[in-house]
Amino acid sequence: MEPWPPVDDHALTAELGAALWAIGPVPEEFLGAGRAAFTWRTVDTELALAELTFDSACDAEPAGPTRSAGSARTLSFRSGPVVLEIEVTDAGIVGQLSPPGGGRVSAQTASGSYDEAAVDTVGFFSLGSPPPGPVRLCAQTDEYVVATAWVSLR
Repeated sequence: MEPWPPVDDHALTAELGAALWAIGPVPEEFLGAGRAAFTWRTVDTELALAELTFDSACDAEPAGPTRSAGSARTLSFRSGPVVLEIEVTDAGIVGQLSPPGGGRVSAQTASGSYDEAAVDTVGFFSLGSPPPGPVRLCAQTDEYVVATAWVSLR
């Protein structure tokens, strides 16, 4: 039996290398998780957080109750001069981003993006029906990048 650690540096390097490669390469799901975690390192500097300022499921209607018996839910988010308003129905999400301009909006869950859409020149966009659980919207234009607070839409 040889002493541990080996006296010879080359023998130690060879033994450590053999131990690392004996189990095989790193599984792809570990590499993917590592890459995903690395992208979060600058999330605070890249995104402005748009806070929820109105939710029709919780707040009283500003102009009183509506006559519609529809099941639409409206939400409004604000981050400085940027306002993102959405209406959520069984068919999906329609919204408007202000100040208007082209760009993209993506809807994300804890497991990743579930839908993405272009924002037209007047700020309108349309997304698919949100899954259960927390969702956030991320908007990116030439002028700004903003993400909403996490909110359950269903």
